[in-house]
Amino acid sequence: MNNIFLLLGSNLGNRKLFLKQAVEYIEADIAPLIKASSVYETQSWGKTDAPDYLNQVVMLQTELPAQQVLEKILAIEIVMGRERHEKWGSRTIDIDILFYGDAIIDVPNLKVPHPELHKRRFTLEPLAEIAGGFVHPVLQKNILQLKNELKDNLIVKKV
Repeated sequence: MNNIFLLLGSNLGNRKLFLKQAVEYIEADIAPLIKASSVYETQSWGKTDAPDYLNQVVMLQTELPAQQVLEKILAIEIVMGRERHEKWGSRTIDIDILFYGDAIIDVPNLKVPHPELHKRRFTLEPLAEIAGGFVHPVLQKNILQLKNELKDNLIVKKV
């Protein structure tokens, strides 16, 4: 079984409901959650004039290959009304694979570990809550170390 960490985010509509629905779809289509962080409200990253996000990190265990997990995640986003018009654009739901066990995957449509996660407070705060000791397989630092080294000063607060 592989420990998979996913980042959920929503900044349109009923954000809390969208996170809850995303979890329900993940549990039905991929695997039950093992752990879930608190929900955090975060300033928009990359496109600072967008509405604030609600973010949450969840952990699940599955034997599905990473590519299949990605396909299921993309299908969930479509069912939930995700539209991709611009980079960092607002969205009803966004689901990113942060880690797929300790695998390092670099193919055109999938990069794991997520290549930006160590730069983003909105990712590391909830991830540290449920997996502070997890070691990033590329950077060889645990999540708490990465969080403590952050230069990102966007406001991220537990809801």
